[in-house]
Amino acid sequence: MCAVLSALICGGATSIASAETADTTAASIVDLALPTDNDALFRGGGPEFYQYIERDYHGVKSTPWEGGQYGFVRDPMQTGAGLVYTRFHEGIDIRPLQRDERGEPLDEVRAIADGKVVYTNRVPSHSNYGNYIVIEHRWDSCNYYSLYGHLSTIAVQPGQVVQRRERIARMGYTGTGINLSRAHVHLELNLLLSHNFQSWYDTFHKEEPNYHGIYNGINLKGLDIARLYLALRRNPSLIIPEFLADEDTFYKVTLPRSPHFELPKLYPWMLRGNSTRGAKSWEVSFTRSGLPLRIEPSTQRVRRPQLSYVQKSSLNYSDLTQGELSGRGNNVRLSKDGEAFMRLLIWPD
Repeated sequence: MCAVLSALICGGATSIASAETADTTAASIVDLALPTDNDALFRGGGPEFYQYIERDYHGVKSTPWEGGQYGFVRDPMQTGAGLVYTRFHEGIDIRPLQRDERGEPLDEVRAIADGKVVYTNRVPSHSNYGNYIVIEHRWDSCNYYSLYGHLSTIAVQPGQVVQRRERIARMGYTGTGINLSRAHVHLELNLLLSHNFQSWYDTFHKEEPNYHGIYNGINLKGLDIARLYLALRRNPSLIIPEFLADEDTFYKVTLPRSPHFELPKLYPWMLRGNSTRGAKSWEVSFTRSGLPLRIEPSTQRVRRPQLSYVQKSSLNYSDLTQGELSGRGNNVRLSKDGEAFMRLLIWPD
């Protein structure tokens, strides 16, 4: 899968050594475990699995469990086309099964697959995730990153190799907007966008320090891990490129050709076409949330990222794409924030 172009090598500076990942065949199998004993996802999910959120919509307060799912599930807004949810939730929020007499969650959090701990945040105020862990996994010679947020305690260190279902933490409620009653573990499975993230961040986010290096949430793009769990139950041999092939392209952006464009090297399965000869730029396909899906060589010469395709909608595109696009109808473009995000992919540009 990673041999799409012989010149492109999967992985990068943070690869797990081959001695730590068994043989190539085993490393290709995406054998995921749930991070806690809560397995209600496989019995329909719903309020037994997802932690509810607290919502105040035009003065009406509610606690919908649906807000704990992956996707555009938060911040509803009434439009001419009906109710639209404008805030994206990158992972899933799994509720606890055990609490002590004070209501403190007792659930252990475990690694969802074999991997290596690459980052731990132990200062809750430094992130909306509170205390969190990032583990690198290597499947089909490409790296993916699970993230576990809102932890009470952390039991692992960066550099530590962990096994599937090994205890790594305890569930908690650290981070922004979480309280005791809403204790949960926030789980993501991500692609990494760029190893040049720090330099980009220093340019576009000067108002706040980056405490997390390349494992800042901005530099990690999550896939629908709940749907992946269910898909793997139906087809245990499923690989991530096949899984993401079912995702819908919402927009495309043409990027200037750059030697710093890492996505084709980190995830060669994204690349389409047998040759890049004559290519002046790259056209990248994205989901609504900004998850990259495909990369195609283009003969168009551009000097800055340009929107080249978007699904038609009568709604404000800012509300549909977390502000990455702006405008309505045929008057749609990359927003200032959207262009900055695209520049991350080719930074330094």
